Amino acid sequence: MLRELFIRDFGIIDNLHITFAPGLNVLTGETGAGKSMLVDAVTAILGARAQPEWLRAGASRALVEGIFDLSPSVREHITAFLAEHGLEGDEDTLILSRELRANGRSLARINGRVVTAALLAEVGRLLVDIHGQGAHLSLLRPRAQLFLLDRFAHLEDLRAAVAEEVARLRAVRKEMEALRRNERELAQRADLLAYQIREIEEAQLEPGEEEALEAERRRLAHAVQLSEGIEQALQALEGDTGTLPGVIDLLGEVGTRLLRLSDLDASLGPLAQQAELLADQVNDLLRELAHYRDTLEFNPRRLEEVEERLALIRGLKRKYGDTVEDILAYAAQAAEELARIEHADERLADLEAEEAALLENLGRLAADLSRRRHAAAQALARAVEQELKDLRMEHTQFRVHITQEEDPRGIPVEGRRLAFDSTGIDRVEFLVSTNPGEPLRPLARVASGGETARLMLALKTVLAHADPVPTLIFDEIDVGIGGRLGSVVGRKLRQLAETHQVLCVTHLPQLAAHSTHHIHVRKEVAGERTVVRVRVLEGEERVRELAAMLGAPTQTGLQSAYELLQQAQQGGRPPKTS
Repeated sequence: MLRELFIRDFGIIDNLHITFAPGLNVLTGETGAGKSMLVDAVTAILGARAQPEWLRAGASRALVEGIFDLSPSVREHITAFLAEHGLEGDEDTLILSRELRANGRSLARINGRVVTAALLAEVGRLLVDIHGQGAHLSLLRPRAQLFLLDRFAHLEDLRAAVAEEVARLRAVRKEMEALRRNERELAQRADLLAYQIREIEEAQLEPGEEEALEAERRRLAHAVQLSEGIEQALQALEGDTGTLPGVIDLLGEVGTRLLRLSDLDASLGPLAQQAELLADQVNDLLRELAHYRDTLEFNPRRLEEVEERLALIRGLKRKYGDTVEDILAYAAQAAEELARIEHADERLADLEAEEAALLENLGRLAADLSRRRHAAAQALARAVEQELKDLRMEHTQFRVHITQEEDPRGIPVEGRRLAFDSTGIDRVEFLVSTNPGEPLRPLARVASGGETARLMLALKTVLAHADPVPTLIFDEIDVGIGGRLGSVVGRKLRQLAETHQVLCVTHLPQLAAHSTHHIHVRKEVAGERTVVRVRVLEGEERVRELAAMLGAPTQTGLQSAYELLQQAQQGGRPPKTS
């Protein structure tokens, strides 16, 4: 639900903060006080196209921010969507904002992160429906009407089963189309794959081979330098015969001297042992270096072979991957693709059989879904027409129009091939005729704002448990209706507010009396500028406002307003008399 609304420099509004409540919120005030401007501000944070008049005269920018509390059922619909776009925030709260600038540009944000107006609108459609002026009206969209009919009839699980089968059928058909591509193209592809596989197999590559060859190449190319260096190291260890002693001789002498001295001081014994250990380690080093020297070879032919092998590997890497492992993986994938091409006829036959089975099962599911929709459509139409009678639209006809379309590649249903998508075979549209003799027309083409709002109210009342949108705003719903009908509308709105948050702009006291949260909107002049102010009315203030709306701010009018409020708060029943 919409909990708070912050508005700055929007239209005639300079700076405003409004807190809304659960249940039925009504906004009242004189004509031109700014009530509809508040509705416009909400449409702005729902992604509507920015209007030049929204920017307050003389201001460089306008800002609207709405804070929404998310109930568990709403979180279920919106959390995954937000996560998909990296817009996670507090799981219980969502913040939408819109900044409008004097240069005509605007900036949209969700949870403080900049988004496109289109994305803001997608999120907004999950949170708010605005009725009465044609703006943000989800029920006017045929696809939304189909989903609402399914929710009304509790068909979501069956539709999900249809969608799952449709996804499988599309995957099968996609593979079949790939297999049925031009035969010459497939033959050329098979030749290419066979050549590539043969080229890689003939190379007889081994994982890690390139690194080992690189190391061998370096040894062969620098064999002379390595040999000379090892000889110098051996001489340093062994000593230059007849001249200087080597490291081994020196360590032996150190050990001998320390061993003798340990007779005089026993603490030198461990040091003598350490010198002996070092001498052993140097001897080990000497043997390892001598062995390495003996393995060094001056083999130009082997160096040439290594260079050629590395050149072969580099050539294969340019074609098939960055490493030997990548090349081998490419060969495995190519072999799999070649096998599929070579066995395309067998695979195609399997897929055709699978397609036939899927079509048969899908036909049964879609036919069952369609039958249930037709039955639910009649029940929904009867319920909506009954609601419309209560709203003084007793001559209005309402129908749920369900059609199918022929398609040779469609689902077989009762001897016909019907077009389909993930929702099944049906195209659903709500039709209405508001006057006797007029043809039924799509709901979106109902001209009167007041009629549209009452139609929406009737639909929302019937679909209250099916419609997931938590906040409903009704503007101009009281156009063309009198006080008696206003009380009926108020009662309907209050019933609707048991499952949704409802905001309603009204001039009818009979409707306003049913609210659980009464907000008064007024204009005043401050510093030679017109500004909008709001105030939540309670107790006597509310009675006085209802009396003013009745046009009788007298003592008798106050009594009438009080009785009207009492009757509304008792559910529309007349107050008890003693």
